[in-house]
Amino acid sequence: MKDKKYIPRPLYFSKIEPFIGAGLIKVLTGQRRVGKSYVLLQVMDEIRKRDKSATIIYINKEDYRFESIRTHSDLIAYIDNHPGGSGTRCLFIDEIQDISNFELALRSLQAVDDWDIYITGSNATLLSGELATYLSGRYVQIEVHALSYPEFLQFHQLTESAESFLTYIRWGGMPHLINLRKEDAVVYEYLRNIHNSIILRDIIARFNIRNVQFLQDLINYLADITGSVLSAKRISDYLKAQKINLTPKLVLEYLVYLESVYLINRVKRMDVEGKKIFEIGDKFFFEDLGMRHAIIPFQQKDIGKVLENLVYHHLVVEGNQVYVGKHNDREIDFVAIKDENRTYVQVAYLIADDKTHDREFGNLLAIPDNCTKIVVSMDETATGNFKGIEHVSIRNFLMR
Repeated sequence: MKDKKYIPRPLYFSKIEPFIGAGLIKVLTGQRRVGKSYVLLQVMDEIRKRDKSATIIYINKEDYRFESIRTHSDLIAYIDNHPGGSGTRCLFIDEIQDISNFELALRSLQAVDDWDIYITGSNATLLSGELATYLSGRYVQIEVHALSYPEFLQFHQLTESAESFLTYIRWGGMPHLINLRKEDAVVYEYLRNIHNSIILRDIIARFNIRNVQFLQDLINYLADITGSVLSAKRISDYLKAQKINLTPKLVLEYLVYLESVYLINRVKRMDVEGKKIFEIGDKFFFEDLGMRHAIIPFQQKDIGKVLENLVYHHLVVEGNQVYVGKHNDREIDFVAIKDENRTYVQVAYLIADDKTHDREFGNLLAIPDNCTKIVVSMDETATGNFKGIEHVSIRNFLMR
């Protein structure tokens, strides 16, 4: 691992750096193949710079050489055989959810043996559950996402342009794509393999799913209606109309599984004035658009939902809590909250006529507060503001 080359991702390193050697377990979570391992590599290099005598143990549960480490006892035994020297002792474990009862070992290593611990995982339910129970207050969690648009340009050595933006839309932000031939067939074959790995290893095997076809039908439906306000009953009714008999209860369970492996993200609805979070009527977005397009090929008619997915991803990468806004009978595409600051964002394909202008700007004008309000669209000449509402082109918005 230490000899692998990588492209630094300073956004995530900056979130980890304050906690190096600080006595907390650093937990990096995110979908498989979004680059968590390479963020760990950055941290290893930094630790080596700070302490040349540091002992670094790296365990990758996707590497067959660590197949024998299956339980917390195996993990403790492995580490006992690598005691290290006089310098800092650091433990890095990739895909730790594949070690049963891992939290018992981590608690012991942290509390008794004073290891500086960094772990990654691709299952939110498992990590949040066990960590919250056994390691409450002893860890910090950092979510790692697929490449943002600026990162995509850096990784692929592209300049910002309409063509680069279209490539980002089509292929998404999986970091390993830089090592593949730049052809749709090659890219999507790789992305489908990731998709299948997530479904087989992280959902079907872990949650003992029996009806695999129903699960795939649900994923296909979510890909088709990305960004629509949905409920479990509405999804169930649609699938029944297609002669696919999934009850609302089962739909809810499957949605939780898909969220837990970071394939999709659920966005709750918020009443803008009352701050109430609604229990039903959520939106779902894909962590990576390339993964969506490996399921359903990108078509121009989908551009509206694709732009919403891009804006959502950008807001989350920037560290916002994101909701869908509801103000009386109006929908606000996104309410982004960060450090108690609130931003309202409307997303449109093109502001091509007065009707579209009145709808998108009007929804924001109706909100009676002075928070930042932005309309994002594909209009390349989008600049300035209308009655205090900023109008920004999607490419400029993603480059912020």
